[in-house]
Amino acid sequence: MSSFSSLINQPKPVLIDFFAEWCGPCKTMAPILKSVKDELGDRVAIVKIDVDKNQALANQFQVRGVPTLMIFKNGQQLWRESGVLSHQHLVQLLQSHI
Repeated sequence: MSSFSSLINQPKPVLIDFFAEWCGPCKTMAPILKSVKDELGDRVAIVKIDVDKNQALANQFQVRGVPTLMIFKNGQQLWRESGVLSHQHLVQLLQSHI
């Protein structure tokens, strides 16, 4: 858990993607997240967390469906949404927190 805390305690936005290997919509999100990272570069961090391998963390954040995406900055959760989101929507959200 401490490594997660240090991960989200950054001055730049950190997009967390709670996903599962067996989840179809999660597979759809993977190239979208890559294109977002390609566009925004080092101004943001994107971290994928497998809910099956990190059940305690998923429970802590009450992740009930995957994919669930969250944005943290300086340890604070700023935004959360479940489901497949568009590249443009994510870029706009992250840019508003840079």
